[in-house]
Amino acid sequence: MRSAGHAHDDPAGDVVRWAAFSCLLVPVVLVVYGTSFGGAAVATLGLLAVTAACRVLLRHSERTRRAAARVPVEDHLPTAHRGRHSRAGGGLHRGCRGSGPLSPHD
Repeated sequence: MRSAGHAHDDPAGDVVRWAAFSCLLVPVVLVVYGTSFGGAAVATLGLLAVTAACRVLLRHSERTRRAAARVPVEDHLPTAHRGRHSRAGGGLHRGCRGSGPLSPHD
């Protein structure tokens, strides 16, 4: 059982549980406020479809994040070689002037 002060281990699961609760609550509210049972059923099916799609996307996002966390940091560092005619390093860009005095044409 979880205590109220601790972080949740499965935030996506919490979102899906709240969405499932809403899928049960919304048709009840719709019927109470005069919507037909058929209309409430259609709304429930739509909410269930959206909830299922969101669950799939959340799980995919979690798997992708975990896979990216396992990749070593060295794999994300850029290499020094930038192309055939480029220079490695942070020097001046082609066509740019240094911090010298401005000419009358600048």
